[in-house]
Amino acid sequence: MDTLADAPQSALSGVARVLVHAGKLNAKLAEELVRSSKDKRVSFISSVIAAGAVSPADLAHTLSNALALPLLDLASVDPQRLPRNVIDGKMVAQYQVVVLGKRGNRLFIGGADPTDQEAVERIKFATQLSPEWVIVEHDKLAKLLEGAGISASETLESLSSGDFEFDVTDDVTSPQENAESPSEVEDAPVVRFLQKMLIDAINARASDLHFEPYEYHYRVRFRIDGELREITQPPIAIKDKLSSRIKVISRLDIAEKRVPQDGRMKLKFGSKSIDFRVSTLPTLFGEKIVIRILDPSSAKVGIEALGYEKIEKDRLLKIIQRPYGMVLVTGPTGSGKTVSLYTCLNILNQPGVNISTVEDPAEINLPGVNQVNVNDKAGLTFSAALKSFLRQDPDIIMVGEIRDLETADIAIKAAQTGHMVMSTLHTNDAPTTLTRLLNMGVAPFNIASSVLLITAQRLARKLCETCKTQADYPRDAMLKAGFTEAALDGTWRPYRAIGCSACSNGYKGRVGIYQVMPVTEEIQKIILNEGTAMDIAVQAQREQVRDLRQSGLIKVRSGVTTLEEVISVTNE
Repeated sequence: MDTLADAPQSALSGVARVLVHAGKLNAKLAEELVRSSKDKRVSFISSVIAAGAVSPADLAHTLSNALALPLLDLASVDPQRLPRNVIDGKMVAQYQVVVLGKRGNRLFIGGADPTDQEAVERIKFATQLSPEWVIVEHDKLAKLLEGAGISASETLESLSSGDFEFDVTDDVTSPQENAESPSEVEDAPVVRFLQKMLIDAINARASDLHFEPYEYHYRVRFRIDGELREITQPPIAIKDKLSSRIKVISRLDIAEKRVPQDGRMKLKFGSKSIDFRVSTLPTLFGEKIVIRILDPSSAKVGIEALGYEKIEKDRLLKIIQRPYGMVLVTGPTGSGKTVSLYTCLNILNQPGVNISTVEDPAEINLPGVNQVNVNDKAGLTFSAALKSFLRQDPDIIMVGEIRDLETADIAIKAAQTGHMVMSTLHTNDAPTTLTRLLNMGVAPFNIASSVLLITAQRLARKLCETCKTQADYPRDAMLKAGFTEAALDGTWRPYRAIGCSACSNGYKGRVGIYQVMPVTEEIQKIILNEGTAMDIAVQAQREQVRDLRQSGLIKVRSGVTTLEEVISVTNE
């Protein structure tokens, strides 16, 4: 082993010197990593970890012992409780640090490189406080900073455009665009900030991005696994430029700020493209913009990945293969109805089948399917599109949502005349869907003769496989939640969410909870007799149709999610 004395003093300093002295690196390798980090313009610690020479945990423990500094596990820290805006975001990114707390004139700084005196002096000068270093693991710090919307290695000005592009170039303009100065839409930092937010959202598995202006601040939030999380608070001065930039690439009127607008844009990653749906809304202090991420691959993940239990999956697959009839998918906004419908369409999408869809708007682009967007101003409503479909020799028709009696009547007539019709409704569960159609004015005979199956669904957060831990719940609480005495036989234990660096508060991803109810002869009789939703629900239970709570409890028993999550999403 080379010794510290063998290395030139000018070549090794700071962390490199500590690691060599502790026997974690030999001097020759340390010199090579120092040179490599300078060539690549990255930190020495990043080079060490990237080379696999020392693990982040081992590095942090070594520095803590050698320098007699406290060590903190960031996995145990709630990012939402950390002080905000104590030091400038650019400084945070440049020196890869996080503010942990403040006491009197002491400022506790978490970082992976405690030998960085420049960072200490800059922070001291900027805050007029006395920084005290706390060592944290490099990988956990990077994850925390990324989660806060701040890259650990990039500043807003130095963000590269990356190997992606929008499908609309800056020279594709609308006549209204002359109302804005070029700087409003071409400001480089704003362009790069938007691109970074979109990339971060995709990497974080977010479904929506919210850009929200307020009187004294501006914030960006991501919806991840169904929960909105604040990501960053950029300077409020960028709100108009950011709004204009989003409008340009979404082909919206950037001069119009008084009324809501809807548009689309596309981001290309090499051979892969991801669509975004854009919605603007005038508020008191500027335009709020929500961008929904529409990943076409979500419709091709396969029905097994959606979370259907075997009996429910078999019921659904059997019905959608029928030549005619109606299949309804119900649930609140954001419960995954569109993905379920498109998964079924993807299964049925064969060369010999003619599939047409009408949506408001079409969220997922599926090759081989004829998709139509509703345009109420032009007279292209759901009902108008359905009438046109029936003259287009369709085999399968998908209606984005049944909103009124006219649309319901046309869809039901299509189902009765030799077409498979799929659609959605906003109801709480499968039985209430049938009474909702009755209340809309659809004749009982038409419902009984056309509707084949109804699926109600919710999305529950999945437990992180890395950190989930078995839990002991009181037996009374388990029984109250819906478990039977027979189910609590002691052969299994539920899990609870813990939280680690690989997840968010113990959850990672979402899974569907389903109630799949075929409309049998007995249920048809109840409909014809204008029975209530309660009558239908009782009959469905007799036919072994699980309700949403019972389906959720199966996910609890199998360790997919927690009891608290199931109660939360099925608590009608």
